[in-house]
Amino acid sequence: MTDGEDTPGAGEGGESGGTAVRRDRFSGGPARGFMSSLAADQRIFAADLQVDRAHTVMLAEQGIVDDEDAAAILDALDDVAAAGHGELPDAEDVHEAIETAVIQRVGPEGGRMHTARSRNDEVATCIRYRLRADLFEALETVVGAREQLLDAAADHTETLLPGFTHLQYAQPVTVAHWILSYEGPLARDTERLLAAFDTTNQSPLGAAAFAGTPFEVDRERTADLLGFDGTVANSMDATSSRDFLVETTSALTTLATTLSGLAEDLVVYSGRDYLEISDDYASTSSIMPQKKNPDTLEIVRATAGEAGGALQRLLTTLKGLPRSYNIDLQEATPPAWTAVDSVPPALEVATGALTTAEWHDEVLEAEAAAGFSTATGVADRLAMAGVPFRTAHEVVATVAEDLDPGQDAPDIADLEAAAEEILGEPLTAYVDRETLEATLDPVESVAMRDSPGGPAPEAVASQIDDARERLAADEDALADRRAAVTDALADLEAEVADYA
Repeated sequence: MTDGEDTPGAGEGGESGGTAVRRDRFSGGPARGFMSSLAADQRIFAADLQVDRAHTVMLAEQGIVDDEDAAAILDALDDVAAAGHGELPDAEDVHEAIETAVIQRVGPEGGRMHTARSRNDEVATCIRYRLRADLFEALETVVGAREQLLDAAADHTETLLPGFTHLQYAQPVTVAHWILSYEGPLARDTERLLAAFDTTNQSPLGAAAFAGTPFEVDRERTADLLGFDGTVANSMDATSSRDFLVETTSALTTLATTLSGLAEDLVVYSGRDYLEISDDYASTSSIMPQKKNPDTLEIVRATAGEAGGALQRLLTTLKGLPRSYNIDLQEATPPAWTAVDSVPPALEVATGALTTAEWHDEVLEAEAAAGFSTATGVADRLAMAGVPFRTAHEVVATVAEDLDPGQDAPDIADLEAAAEEILGEPLTAYVDRETLEATLDPVESVAMRDSPGGPAPEAVASQIDDARERLAADEDALADRRAAVTDALADLEAEVADYA
């Protein structure tokens, strides 16, 4: 994906031992292998061929290259595509290799393909073209995961789950409420990835090395043929900026961080016997046959480190680069590919592990009351009856201090005694005994928390409905973008066919 400061007449090379770009003078030496990205460029091989096709069609339409030469070049590109990346001649990068292969098939006229462009705008376009496809796949994975989580949440609106802060028993919630706490971030991850897609889907082609070209190119035409939404207006910005890589890698790293928390919860819940991970997402010990380990989730947890490291590497590579093109940029794309390759599969695994897990209802019901987790509910009942919340908090805290080891909830008599001591009057002056007993029940404690976003079944049902509406809108947005690209590439194929 290197540049090479293309020289006049370079397109006529390839016959004397050099390549289409390097010629004899710069074709050898130990640095060639060090600088080469040809092997890694297999990822953008197909993208480069499409960019070459669109550029050649535009050159012919603008009268810069005659139709006969354009047809020969396009035919040669089809031949190169059929042969595959593995049959490319040795070169510094895939762009140089494809150009050399075309010249080998067509002769010197094949070098006209590179008129009015540089490898700088070419590689920037190829990266965006390929990354766009990867973003489509990532977005499909995220919206699919959200749908699965919403279905799972709908099945567990009344399944109790102990809630924790600082890994200490806090308040009872439901499995559905917990699942939705992860669907929400995934919805925002979708927004971030859609925004990254829109940033990425702008064409740099026609910017040449960085200072434009004297040829009367039609940048909008190549952008349309390749399915881009528009062009990167400034030619220097077009070739030297890689903020779209940062935006994509950052969005995926944020997603991976959310997944790390989800995986950790599932590992902890598995260890507490709240659920059993499906065999498809677990393994056993090589020496302890009784073990069933959530190994896949531990790898998911580690993916956040991999993605975060990729983001840091990318930012460090880009930091302090002068305008315009620098070959450091060749090292900017691998971190983005790392994030693209690691995070969506981790999401699929985490989603699969969650949605196929078997929740242990009896264990969850018992644990939901552990550690006097309904204490806040009792304080809330007193506050709702007119006791200042801080005073109500003191009443309940006094009782909590005196609980026996292993005692999950106080006796009503204990609450009455504390109220008499602190309030100076019977507890029944504020809350009747039946209401108080109900409040100590985790099911009732959950049911009373029916504020928007709360864990009460009706509140959760409303959240699920809202989330499904957001999901449908995001699915439509993704489908619209994919259809636009698909239609554009069909137009490109038709234009190429006209030259056959």
